[in-house]
Amino acid sequence: MANILVLGCGLVGRTIVKDLAKNHKVAVVDISKENLEEVRKFVSVDTYIGSVDDKNFLSEIVKNFDLVVSAVPGFLGFRVLKSVIEFDKNVVDIAFFPENPFELDELAKQNNVTAVVDCGIAPGLSHMIIGYHSSIADIEEATIYVGGLPFERTLPFEYKAPFSPVDVLEEYIRPARFLHNGKIIQREPLTELELLNFKGIGTLEAFLTDGLRTLLSTVNVPYLKEKTLRYPGYAQKIKLLKDCGFLSTEPIETKSGNVVPMHITEKLLLSQWKLSPEDEEFTIMRIVLKEKNTKKKTIYEIFDRTDTVGKDYSMGRTTGFVACAVVNLLAKGKIARKGIIPPEILARDKDCFDFTINYLKERKVQIQVFEE
Repeated sequence: MANILVLGCGLVGRTIVKDLAKNHKVAVVDISKENLEEVRKFVSVDTYIGSVDDKNFLSEIVKNFDLVVSAVPGFLGFRVLKSVIEFDKNVVDIAFFPENPFELDELAKQNNVTAVVDCGIAPGLSHMIIGYHSSIADIEEATIYVGGLPFERTLPFEYKAPFSPVDVLEEYIRPARFLHNGKIIQREPLTELELLNFKGIGTLEAFLTDGLRTLLSTVNVPYLKEKTLRYPGYAQKIKLLKDCGFLSTEPIETKSGNVVPMHITEKLLLSQWKLSPEDEEFTIMRIVLKEKNTKKKTIYEIFDRTDTVGKDYSMGRTTGFVACAVVNLLAKGKIARKGIIPPEILARDKDCFDFTINYLKERKVQIQVFEE
């Protein structure tokens, strides 16, 4: 049994706390009293109210724990991860911050810290699948399709955000990077639309987003892309907002003073995109792997829906359970490597890969594998 501190108790952090508390001693920090009260409805854990961005506050708490899980919003993620490493604590991170995590690699090694980053579904499980297969076969092409959506399609966006809207909007303004013939190419996000059919769901649209992150430099796969899945027509609506300047991060002058359009858009969309307790949603991911010589295709399809009994959203489950699997690997001493470790490198160890897949299956996350 490990003594674990979880930073952040939103929809994903709450699921992580509940799952880890079954076998470990767990405490959680959040700036929101409401979030902490919510998780304590399900499990008895110690709670701390405060900002994890305050190093003095965080240092006093972290020192009492064996390892840390960072489930903070992306804009805080890099600073918080750096602080945890400076406190000499092993850490599993799902913050998905925009900065390059390898900038902290030397610091982690100097402090004898194992820091496993991007431990969600995508990035996370997607990277593990590609990392594992590219270590045992000559993969020429890999494409990740992934998205989380509500079952009830409410206009105009037909979308609900299981995490901070600002993190979602960030995906639509950051250039999408992918690999083409081994070279990094940049394109505008929300482009290269295609339609895909999913059994039991129907037709979804897929468009480019910048989700490959460390995969761009850690695997030998010449053709590599990630696309986000939404209901058809969504990309056009977001592109309209973008073209009209509503996603701009540059301040503009108004009668009320200078404002940042993105901040206004985020506030306006918060109520429309917020998942309510009665909302049911699903997470879907399809990964298509093509081998170079044999042209054999291996297709992973992952599906999960809201757990109405346990009161966990599917995005919390699929993201959180991957993080929990890695936490358990760390707690069992199965990860000896120090420094920054992305999921694709961790998954080169077949035992780590199999443990994660089985961990999800045990929690009834549907994982199907096909070969063509």
